Amino acid sequence: MDDPNLDTRLTAWVHGTVQGVGFRWWTRARALELGLVGSARNLTDGRVEVVAEGRRDDCARLLDLLRSPATPGQVTLVVERWSATKGESQGFRER
Repeated sequence: MDDPNLDTRLTAWVHGTVQGVGFRWWTRARALELGLVGSARNLTDGRVEVVAEGRRDDCARLLDLLRSPATPGQVTLVVERWSATKGESQGFRER
């Protein structure tokens, strides 16, 4: 079992109606509430890519929020990848 206190990197690709509905802004607000750093950016194919680094349990909470019905727009699928932190980010940006 992964240690929930260790830092990790979550990359999530969010599918659905998630562009032009405030999704990146909403994601940034949730990530900052959880103390995460990273970014949310629109992809040309209509998805939003979310990259977050921080404690594993906080990243998992963000992932749960991305999959919840409380998001702006309509999420149909979230594909996730876990990896080691890169330490590239300060704060959380909408790109």
